[in-house]
Amino acid sequence: MAERIKQNHLFRMVYSRGKCFASPLLVTYVVPRRSGGIQLGITSGKKIGNAVTRNRARRVIRAAFRACEKELNPDCSAFIVFVARTRTAPAKSTDVAKAMLQHLKDAGVARS
Repeated sequence: MAERIKQNHLFRMVYSRGKCFASPLLVTYVVPRRSGGIQLGITSGKKIGNAVTRNRARRVIRAAFRACEKELNPDCSAFIVFVARTRTAPAKSTDVAKAMLQHLKDAGVARS
């Protein structure tokens, strides 16, 4: 599993400098990193719903990333932030994984 992004300044850096990919289920921000592998952040805002719904959205995104992890380039290093949308929580992780894999391929982080 990738390292987690926990510091607010890293999230802000990824939002400002990152390349953005959006779909109805998920928004993905990617910034290349000099070294150190993948560092992953997941956010879900209050618009999504109450705490239970936001936590479910984050769990679905984590499960989808675990499914997509084997498709990542082994030599790639990047900051990746996934932002949950209102459709993320009720969706299945396989549906989110399809959208996520497409975003990662478009960003050049996953194998085409």
